Amino acid sequence: MSEPVLRPTAPANAKALETGSGIAWHDWVDYLEAQDAAKLDHTDMARLALARILEVGKSTSPEWWAQGVTVAYERHIGRRQVGQTCDGSFSVTVSKTLPGDMDAVLERWQARFDSVVEFNGVLLSRKPAASSTEKWRYWRCGLEDGSTLSVNMQTKPTGEKTALAVNHDKLGSADDVEHWRAFWKAELTRFAQ
Repeated sequence: MSEPVLRPTAPANAKALETGSGIAWHDWVDYLEAQDAAKLDHTDMARLALARILEVGKSTSPEWWAQGVTVAYERHIGRRQVGQTCDGSFSVTVSKTLPGDMDAVLERWQARFDSVVEFNGVLLSRKPAASSTEKWRYWRCGLEDGSTLSVNMQTKPTGEKTALAVNHDKLGSADDVEHWRAFWKAELTRFAQ
């Protein structure tokens, strides 16, 4: 692994990381530096963060926050860019809250998008497919550029609205993230009308 480039600023989500993990960001940096975490891969760094969170004992979702701390530290040391996953590809998520339960929203989504052959000029490589669990509805497809789409829907506790998130994964660059973020924001705005 190449020598990381230290980024002295705290992540934008530092307060959330502190609240969720029970450990302040500056304490995370000190701890991870003392553990020589920059030499670890993502998985081992996340294990180290998880062990520390469990030791402190203030988190209600330690695994979740261990991943968040790991990603933030990887960005801090220059190993990862915003939107970059641990495999080096990029990902973007755009979400919107819509009226109706998840079944109604999935039905509307399918009526609008099941017959498309391309998104933003990129052909589909895999036909759209829907699936469901008790708490979620999913709509997925692949694109010819190697990227994948997963549209996830979950009814909010009131039962009157649904959170819909478009996850566009396996993108090639940070520029692709911004390109697709703009596209999906516009699509979701149109879909909500």
